[in-house]
Amino acid sequence: MNANRHENSGPSRTQQITLRGPAELADALPFMLGFHPTDSVVLVGLHGERGRFGGRVRLGIPSSPREWASTADHLAECLVEGGARSGARPDGVVVFLCQDPAPGETGRRVMERLRPFSQRLRTACGALDIPVYEVLCISDGLYFSYCCPDARCCPPDGTPLALSGTTVMAATAAYAGMQVRGTLRDMEARLKPAGGPGEEEQRAALDAAAASIVPRILEGSEEQGRVNVREETLRLAREILRRFANPKPLKSPKSAKFPGTAMSPETRTASKAPKPSANTANPPGVTIPGRNLVDTSERDAADDALITPEEAATLILGLQDRVTRDRAAEWMEGWEGTAALRLWRVLARRCVTPYQEHAAAPLTLVGWTAWSTGDEPTARVALGLALGADPEYVFAQLLHQACNEGLDPESLRSCLRSERDSRTASEQIAPASSRRVRMRASHRQGTRSALGRAGRQTGTRDRRAAAGVRPGGPAADRPGNGSPRHGGQRGSRSGR
Repeated sequence: MNANRHENSGPSRTQQITLRGPAELADALPFMLGFHPTDSVVLVGLHGERGRFGGRVRLGIPSSPREWASTADHLAECLVEGGARSGARPDGVVVFLCQDPAPGETGRRVMERLRPFSQRLRTACGALDIPVYEVLCISDGLYFSYCCPDARCCPPDGTPLALSGTTVMAATAAYAGMQVRGTLRDMEARLKPAGGPGEEEQRAALDAAAASIVPRILEGSEEQGRVNVREETLRLAREILRRFANPKPLKSPKSAKFPGTAMSPETRTASKAPKPSANTANPPGVTIPGRNLVDTSERDAADDALITPEEAATLILGLQDRVTRDRAAEWMEGWEGTAALRLWRVLARRCVTPYQEHAAAPLTLVGWTAWSTGDEPTARVALGLALGADPEYVFAQLLHQACNEGLDPESLRSCLRSERDSRTASEQIAPASSRRVRMRASHRQGTRSALGRAGRQTGTRDRRAAAGVRPGGPAADRPGNGSPRHGGQRGSRSGR
C-alpha cells in the first residue's frame, strides 16, 4: 500500500483538482504513481463524499488467469489494511488495468481478455464492503471503461488518451513540481542487466571474485578475514564515488563493452531521431516520449564506462555482508547520495546470470538512497525488484513497507548518522590510547629522545590510517580529496 504523499505535499495545499469522468482519471494515473505503469493493476482508494484520492497499491498483472482470483483478494486486503493502519479506511476504489497489446493484438482485445480479472477485482473489493466506482483498462494509447454503459462517453473500441502535457492535471502537476519518470518498463530496465558483449566478461569477473573473496570471509581467523574484505570493499566504493564526482576515462577498455541499460523499442526508435533544440526542453512534470529515455540511457552508459568488471564484481560480492551494506547506506545525502545512487544502479546492472540473487543488496541501496533523496517512485520500483531477486531480504522488506506507508526517512537517516558518528569517535579514541601506551613504555626506558621521535612518528602514522578509513573528516571537504564528506544534517559531525 502506498499513502498518497503527493496529496499532502503537492497541489492540494493550494488548490483542489476535480477529475470528471474516465478520461481525466486515466490522465491522472501517471501523476499519482510518478511513472506510466506498464503491465500493472493499480487500485486507488477514495475517501469522503467527494472521493478524495488516498492509498494505492500496484502489482504486475499475473500472466496466468488461474492467479487472478488470489491476486484480486490480496490487493483488496492490502488496500484496506494499509488504510486502516493510517487511520483512513477507503470509502471506495478506482481500478486501473494497464497492459500493452501482444504482437498482433489490439487494445480492445486486451480489454476483453482482462475483463474476468476486472470482475474478480470488483467482487474482492465488494466482499470487504468497499464499492468500486470505476474500472479502466489502458492499452495501446486507448482507455476502456468496464463500468460505463454509455457508448457516447466510452465507446467499445476505446477512447484515445489525452496528449502528454495538455491537460489540467499535467499543468497542475508541473506547477507543483511533480514529475513523471517515464514508463515502469524503462525504470526497471535501468536496474537490470542489459546483455551484450560485456556480460560474459562480467560473469567471469564475478566467478573470480567469488573464488577469492568468499574463502577469505569464511576461513579468516576470528572474523579478521571478513573485516579485511569489508574495509577493502568500502575503500574501493569511496574511490569510485570520487570517480563519479570527478569523472575521468578509465585506461582499461573493458568497461566500454557494457552498453548501459537495455533500450525498449520506443527508446531505440527515439535514439535515431534528431536531437531537439535547447528551446524545446521538457516543461516540469511533463514527459516527452523518447527524449528522456535516450538521455537516461546515455547517462547510464557513461556510468558503466567508469567501472571495470573486476571492480564491479568486488563490490557486488563485498556488499553481501550486512555490515558492509549498512556502512554503504550512510552515503545518502548531498553529492554522496547522488554519486552512490549511480554506483548502486551500475552494480545492479552487473548482476548477470547466475548472480541475480546478489542484486538484492545494490537494488536495496538504490531504493534506500532514492527514498532518502526524495525520489519515492524510483525507490518503490527498486525495492520491488530487490524483493523479486530475494523475497526474504529483510532490509528491502522493511524499507518497502516504510516507503509504501508514507513514513519519513529522516528517522532512519538519523540512526545511520548516529552510528557513523559513534564509529568515527571510536576510531579517533583508539589511536590516542595507543599513543599514550607507547609514550609510557618509552618513558620507563628513560630514553627522552626516543620518546620524542616515537610520539611524532606514531601520531603521523595513526592519523594517516584513520584518514584512510573514516567516511568523513578534514580530508573530505572536496569530492576529489580524501573520503567523501557527509552532508551537513543534524547529528553529522562533519557537517558542523
